[in-house]
Amino acid sequence: MLACEGLSVSYGPVAALRSVSLSVARGECVALLGANGAGKTTLLRAISGLVKPRSGSSSFDGRSMEGMTAERRVRLGLAHAPERRRIFPGLTVLENLEVATAAWRGLGARIDTDLDRVFQLFPRLRERRAQYGWSLSGGEQQMLAVGRALMSRPKVLLLDEPSLGLAPLIAEEVYDRLAEIGKMGVTILVVEQNTAMALSVASRAYVLEHGEIVLEGVASELADHPRIREAYLGA
Repeated sequence: MLACEGLSVSYGPVAALRSVSLSVARGECVALLGANGAGKTTLLRAISGLVKPRSGSSSFDGRSMEGMTAERRVRLGLAHAPERRRIFPGLTVLENLEVATAAWRGLGARIDTDLDRVFQLFPRLRERRAQYGWSLSGGEQQMLAVGRALMSRPKVLLLDEPSLGLAPLIAEEVYDRLAEIGKMGVTILVVEQNTAMALSVASRAYVLEHGEIVLEGVASELADHPRIREAYLGA
């Protein structure tokens, strides 16, 4: 469904990604793990078209995305929920959700079913639909960021640090909803520093260090890998 081959990205003289290759099959949830500064966010931004790779390629559903704008990638079915949520502060919860429908909402198109799906996943958003996005708690803003991405009707959902800054119970609630989203058939690539949380929902995982993939495999096996346990799980 989603594939990257030899992606390299630099910010001036600094190499952020070095020939990264990965794949995510249709309906799969894959975790991208690594410490802060490993290049995880850069990889998501390269996939979604927000930064231009120095070399390498990416494809979506068998179609090359070379030269494709970020907007065009959204229209194909690629949604990106960024790090730190990026909620539009001057808009209400409902308006934040409605903004994401621009890629597909035509004259007379209705969004009721899409809103219901988001509100069923995140009931608090229904209760707070008239509040401004900035007034929500951190956990509620994360729910809104995920819900907003879902409103674009994605085939593939890119999630950047969905547990960042959240209390453990709220992070667990967000990840429970991600598991439900996966059961809906949405393909997920999730970037996380919370290794245990990510491995609990992913079927496979990649580990990124200093811009390079250093490990990959089945999530349950990586959870027991000595390198993972020592570096990321505190064992």
